[in-house]
Amino acid sequence: MRATPGAAGERGRDFLLGREIPPADQPALLAALERAVRERTDLRPRVGLVLGSGLGGLADALELEASIPFEELPGWPDATAPGHAGKLLFGRLSGVPVVVQQGRFHLYEGHSAGFVVQPVLLMGRLGAWAVVLTNAAGGVNPEFGAGTLMAITDHLNLTGRSPLVGPNAPEIGTRFPDMTAVWDVDLRLRLHAAAEAERVALADGVYACLMGPSYETPAEVRMLARLGADAVGMSTALEAAAARWAGLKVCGVSLVTNPGAGLSGAQLSHAEVLAAAELAGPLLASVLARFIGELDPQ
Repeated sequence: MRATPGAAGERGRDFLLGREIPPADQPALLAALERAVRERTDLRPRVGLVLGSGLGGLADALELEASIPFEELPGWPDATAPGHAGKLLFGRLSGVPVVVQQGRFHLYEGHSAGFVVQPVLLMGRLGAWAVVLTNAAGGVNPEFGAGTLMAITDHLNLTGRSPLVGPNAPEIGTRFPDMTAVWDVDLRLRLHAAAEAERVALADGVYACLMGPSYETPAEVRMLARLGADAVGMSTALEAAAARWAGLKVCGVSLVTNPGAGLSGAQLSHAEVLAAAELAGPLLASVLARFIGELDPQ
């Protein structure tokens, strides 16, 4: 955890790893992150994007102005999940100023709920009014084969964790945020319009978030289907809740990389996830580039 290399940074990383971060602690931590970012770029993003496993290729379409490795920001270690580059990128996508989180932090890496949502909270602090969350997911809906792109309509947080536990920070959001419409309907309709224009099929569905890192059992996949989930992964839900708490508009897309356990009879592997993301990632990139380029100014 450092803005510059050194022993103090290493101590900071150890201090935050796994430590619960209540909402009341976020303003000071976000202020330090903002100062570190502003030493590298003065770009004020309108939109933030989070790129999930294997989806970092969207960054290739970015008119890059600054690239900051996670470990060069105070409190952030490098990314450990395969397929996650671990960088904050600043630039323009389809002419729109954006900040892109190339990779993310996860609960299964030992991070707390309050920590994994810091990137989306930072996006809002830097100027973004909306965030786009993407992920690679397993299919729960048997109609969603590998390569399906699914606009997220709602989520199930089954991790048993929340980034909002502890004393609140009213300067960021209310104590009891409404979660009726976490996933913004207007933004989802715009995603569909962009997909249609790009001639890319885009389904709708509910995303279920479990802690991981093990994949789900066949019984768990059957349970998720009965609960109404269409896809399952190990991220996104906490970020969406935190972004909504902070007043940001939220939309997202899951790339279904494989059928869930028990649906195909095959064993699951992360290599399979990355391979499927490499194939379908360019389609998602084209949709998001058009979507962001056609957003109305806020």
